Formats: sequence, structure tokens, C-alpha cells
Amino acid sequence: MDFAKQYAPKEAEPRLQKFWEQEGIYRFSPDSDKPLYSIDTPPPTVSGKMHIGHAFSFTQADIIARYKRMSGFNLFYPFGTDDNGLATDRLVESMNKVRSKDMKRPEYIKLALETLDRIRPDFIEDWKRIATSCDFSIFYSTINDHCRAISQESFIGLYNDRRAYRSESPSLWCPECHTAIAQVELEDRELESTFNDVVFTTDGKELIIATTRPELLPSCVAVIVHPDDKRYQKLAGRKAKVPLFGQEVPIISDERANPEKGTGIVMCCTFGDQTDMEWWKAYKLPLRISITEDGKLNEHGQKYKGLTIREARKKITEELKACGLLKKQEHIRHAVNVHERCGTEIEFLVKKQWFIKVLDLREKLLEQGARLNWYPEHMRNRYDNWAKGLQWDWSISRQRYFGIPFPVWYCRKCDEPILADTEKLPVDPMEDEPGKPCPKCHSEEFTAETDVMDTWATSSLTPKLAARLFIDKPVYRKLLPMNLRPQAHDIISFWLFNTVVKSYLHDKELPWHDVMISGWALDPKGKKMSKSKGNVIDPRTMLEKYSADALRFWASSSKLGEDLAFSEKEFVTGTKTITKLWNASRFVLMNLKDYRPGGSPKPQPIDAWLLSKMNRMIKEVTESYNKYEYIRGRLDVEKFFWHDFTDYYIEMVKDRLYNPGNYSSDAVESAKYTLYQALTTLVKMFAPIMPHVTEEIYQNSIIKDIEGEKSIHVAPWPEADESLVNEYAEKAGELAKLVIDMVRKAKSLNQWSMKEPLGKIVIACNSHEEEALKSLEPVLKATGRIEKVEYSRESSEESQSIEGTGMSIEIIK
Repeated sequence: MDFAKQYAPKEAEPRLQKFWEQEGIYRFSPDSDKPLYSIDTPPPTVSGKMHIGHAFSFTQADIIARYKRMSGFNLFYPFGTDDNGLATDRLVESMNKVRSKDMKRPEYIKLALETLDRIRPDFIEDWKRIATSCDFSIFYSTINDHCRAISQESFIGLYNDRRAYRSESPSLWCPECHTAIAQVELEDRELESTFNDVVFTTDGKELIIATTRPELLPSCVAVIVHPDDKRYQKLAGRKAKVPLFGQEVPIISDERANPEKGTGIVMCCTFGDQTDMEWWKAYKLPLRISITEDGKLNEHGQKYKGLTIREARKKITEELKACGLLKKQEHIRHAVNVHERCGTEIEFLVKKQWFIKVLDLREKLLEQGARLNWYPEHMRNRYDNWAKGLQWDWSISRQRYFGIPFPVWYCRKCDEPILADTEKLPVDPMEDEPGKPCPKCHSEEFTAETDVMDTWATSSLTPKLAARLFIDKPVYRKLLPMNLRPQAHDIISFWLFNTVVKSYLHDKELPWHDVMISGWALDPKGKKMSKSKGNVIDPRTMLEKYSADALRFWASSSKLGEDLAFSEKEFVTGTKTITKLWNASRFVLMNLKDYRPGGSPKPQPIDAWLLSKMNRMIKEVTESYNKYEYIRGRLDVEKFFWHDFTDYYIEMVKDRLYNPGNYSSDAVESAKYTLYQALTTLVKMFAPIMPHVTEEIYQNSIIKDIEGEKSIHVAPWPEADESLVNEYAEKAGELAKLVIDMVRKAKSLNQWSMKEPLGKIVIACNSHEEEALKSLEPVLKATGRIEKVEYSRESSEESQSIEGTGMSIEIIK
């Protein structure tokens, strides 16, 4: 076998990736008899190129996927892209220097699809570069016909079950993005503001109300006081006059007013927040919407009409002050709801929107969350807190051009919705006809729905989007529920929760058995990365500087669910591990050129030590991977590799390899057998984390000939042989390590070469330790270049204590 002196990742990695693809190493076999393991992979949003967070979380999931494949499973590991959300709109507009709302809808949709088709292949290539072992032939795009049909079918099913409904009601609205948004798309952000004490009047007397939003004065429809607030109890039932705008509004007593906040009186505007909506509904107050869809004041704003919200806030505050109607102004910082996509403060507008009814299912959804196996367990709290805090049904209408259309038309005469027939899906109501009359009045005149669905209404179906690619195969019945959902913690309330919702509403079952939650990749200072801060790490730069295996090593450095501050030091450590594995493999394989295992020889004492520790390690790592604890598994493999195999065993076995004539044939055979077993085990157990270097070792060694598999990544995962776990051998081997450490330390302190021979060492120890060390004397002598080993029950004045034991050692040159 041609085993190069040095490993060259820049050349090897793309070559091996091409080999995996050409040979179909990761191909799912729908007709296989192997047990099935299915993974609901997160479809990344097509955003130009992969970011470091993708590399971080996808690698952690891929480590588990590779382990499961090597454990004998037929792995269903698809790859999809999320192509129909607001992020896609922003990307298309940016790349093409257009604004969707300035274009005709068909033209913009055509441009968006062409742009996605152009950039998607290179985008997906980033996942291949980090060795994600998906079967990329099992592909879906959330905007293609396959996914559009399934998403529209889901909507029709929910409508028929009276779960999807259309209502003209207050909705969360982003003035910047010009679309409704869901509660899950909100983000709390600390912003600068002012608390303004504004003068209302009642019966000619001043009534001071504190507000941060004077621009909502034209929307004021009531003033609210707490029933137990003695300052204002007598005002309930009277009228108050709104300053500058002049409308008279009722003063209402309600316990939701907070006497401790501001002046204790609240103005109710349609709409400033959720409580405003509750009051509006409870007291049947009039509707005075004063803000337009693009965030400007309308005719209710009177002379301020056409000003933006910020402009109106400033102008109205200035006039209140000039008129003596602003008693006090205090600068504050407070939490404000913003749209997580653009950071714009959200508004509440009344529009006809489609919703999915979920508020009545809170307890059922909590039960579903409790049935899932959470890794780590504490991440379930995020799910529970979200479910308990729901305030709105799920708003799924979006006022955008690009997305999956609602399969709905409306009768022009009676406004009855007409839904498409499922066998005709997917449809676009803007281009297609319903093909049937109105079921209510039988009219054949229709208006098309122009809104599209929220992207999460489709992404919440990812298990079905992937599985239904095999709907004509018997394996389809086994794919759902899937085994695993890996994802980051920040989208538990987005993707995970909504997938549970859809699965429960459609099938009354869980979408998967296990959920594996990853953290975030943070910048070196522990801050969230963002383009605006300029602290984004580009994974392509790291791949070019180091390697994909080094990047994967870094990604496996955090505990499951925990955020990880970026550290280039881990890339350096990963590179050192790759180099060490290559060099150790080269040494072993050079000494096993003609070796072929012929059964299990009786191991020599030091071989028994290594085999015992190795089989214990196999058991522990396998248990860790079965609990998705990849970091614990990696650390256990590393510890065995560095601290047992390379630092000690290879040095201990060299004399048997270099001077076989000094040993029995059984002793030499035991050394070769142990080396082969250890190297094969290590290469396999490093493979999920560092797939390229391990494949290169496998392809250029006798391991492939003996294993007989096309790739290390479909070779069987090592199984622990409990019969080889030997407590006595392990204790003896650890004592030998301590003695060798002391010999190495003495040579180093005296600046002697490690090959410098020593005349004698005297080990002070008890009888049990002497017995164990005597069984390893040939190893001690050969490794330390020691001519004679003696034992004593007492230490001499020249002896050096062996830390952590009652032993000491005297070294005589």
C-alpha cells in the first residue's frame, strides 16, 4: 500500500468527497433489510453561502448520522433547502437590486426562482465541503411543486377540520417588510425611548397620562383606571378629551391597569399592545387605526398625515410641549417587540388574515412535548415556556409575492372561500381557476387570494416533505415518525414547536422520537455573530486555512445544547490530532505490511492492558453516542489515542517489532494483533468526527482489505468484547506507565537522550505492585533502555517519589 509520509488535506478532501458521491457511499436504500434510522434534517435558508452556525450544528448532527450508519442502520438522511421565506425575498432583492413591490408579481416570482436555481448548487456545495453525509439525491426545496402540493394539502386539511380560519382581526405587522408576522417572529430588544406625561382633560380638569407613544394619540379610544386606585375611582364612567386630536373617550375601570406604572392611568389605543386588544374586545370600543401598512400616519393623524411613526412621535411631542400639554419627559430604556428579521418595531393592524387555531390545544401540545426524548433534557423547558406563553393563534398569512400561495379563491357575491381540489395541487389562484362554482351561492365569479403562506407553515412539514418522496415504496410506512430531529435551540419555538403542532393536528402523533438540540456558534468574545457587528466568521476561510476535519473537530468541542465561543485554538488542536493519527497509522501499517489476522492470540501482559482499556473505551463511547453525547465520546477516544496508544503502547511494542528474534513468535503475533485491533478501532471511532483523514488511512491500508468494505464509513462500528476487560492487566499497565514517566523525566532533567541506556532502576513498592511490574519487566527494560530492574520495600535517599502512589524509584546510570 502507498502510504504517504504526510497527509495533505487540501488535495485529499475534495478527492474523497468526489469518491463518496460517485460510489454512493451515503445512498439510502429503500429496499434494504437493515433496520431503518431516519433523520429530519433542518433545511437551511438559501442565503448565498453557509455561515459558521450551520457548520457548527450540522456537524454535530452528522457525527451522530455517521455513527448510526456504521452501527448497521439503513440511514434515511435527506437534504432540503428552505426557499420561500422573507429571507429569500431579501436575498433576491439585494442580489438583483430590485424591490418586489415595485415589480409585477409574475415577473418577480420568475426572477426569484431563476435566482434560486442559479445560487442553490454552490450553496449546497458548502455542506458537501464539510462532509455532511446526507444522501443529497433525496432533495427537496420548500418552493418546488412537491413541497407546494404537500403544504397546500395541509392547509386544506386544516380548513376542513375547522382549524384553519380567516378573520379580520388585529394582527402583528412589520411596517418595514409590509407583511403580517407570527408571534414566534417577535424579538425583545432594549431601545431608547421617553416616558411622556401628557395632559388629557375631564370635566375641564387635567388628567395626566404617561405614555411612550404619543403618536398613538389619534388612535386613543378609552382611558383605563384600576378599580382600587383611590386617586381615580370617581372618574370611571366619565369622558376624557384627547389632547391635540380632540376626540372624547370613555374612562373605564379595569384591573389590568397598573397603578404602579407611570401615573397609574393608561390610554387604550387601537392598537398599542395585546392589552389594548383585550380592552377593545371586552368593552366593544370603536376602531381607530391611525397607522398605515408602511408605517405612516393616516387621515386620523390629521395634520400629521403622511409622517412616519418616528417623525410623528417627534412632531406631536414638540407640539404638546409648545401647548403646555407635556408636563414631564423622562428618558428610559425598555424592551420593545421588534421583527426578528429586520429589527423594526412591530405594529398591530386589522386585516383579513388566515390563522391556524392552536390556543385551545395548549395542554395537548405540552403533553406532546413531554412525550419527546429531549437531548439535553433541560431544553424541554424552552418548548414548555413557549406553549404556556402563547397569546395568539398561529398567523400564517404573509403579504408577499414569493411563497406558497393559499389554494383559495373567494366568491365575489358572498365572499365564501372556495378551496382547490387536492388532486389538482399545487395551484396558484392568481393563474388557475377553481374549476367549480361557489358551494354557497353557486356563483362562478371569483377573486384570487393574493397572500402567501408563512414559510414555517411549510417547514413544519419537513418529515413529510422528505418521506413522501418515497410514498410509492413500502419503506414509506416505516419513515414516520422519524427517529431524530437535530436543530439549534433558537428555533425550538419556530421549527420544532410548529412541526409538533402540524403532526398532532394531522396525525395525532409525534413527528419524531428524539430531539437533539445544538447551541450557537458565538464570536471569540462570546457574542452572537451578525453582519452588522462585523464579527462573522466565514467557514470557507477556516476550511482554506485548516481543513474540513479540523472544522468538524472544533464543532464537536461543545456539549450538546451549549453555545461555543469561536476559538482558532481548537482548529490547531484538531490539526495536531489529524497529523498524529496519520503518523501513528503510518508507523503501525509499515510494521504490518504482510500481516493478516489469524484468530485471537493470547495477549502478552502489556497487550492485555491496551486491549482491556480499548474495549472499556469502546463500550463507554458507544453509550455516549447512543445518548447523542458526541463530545464525551470524542474525549474518550482522544484520551485513549493520545495517553495510552501513542504516548505509551507504540513505544512499548517497538522492540518486539524491531527485534522479533528476541521474542517468541506468540509474543510478536500478539503485538501485531493488538496494533491492528487498536488502529482499526481508532480509525473507525475517529471517522464520524474526522471523516476525510480516516477514509484516506482506510483506503491506503490493509484495514480495507481485511474489513472488505468500500469505505470506512460503512464499515461496522467496533463492538466491545467484555471478555477482554481485565482489571489486573489495567492496573499493571498503569504502574508501568508511571515507571516509564519517571525514567523519561529523569532523562529529560539530566539532558540525556531518550535512547540513553540506564544501568539499573530500583523501584520501592509493595509485593502486589512488584508482582504486577515483574510481569512487564521486558517492556520496562526495552522502553526505558534499562539493563536491570530491582525492587525494594523501602526508599533510598536518592529515590524519587512517584506522585499519587506510595512508590518511589531510584535511577542509576
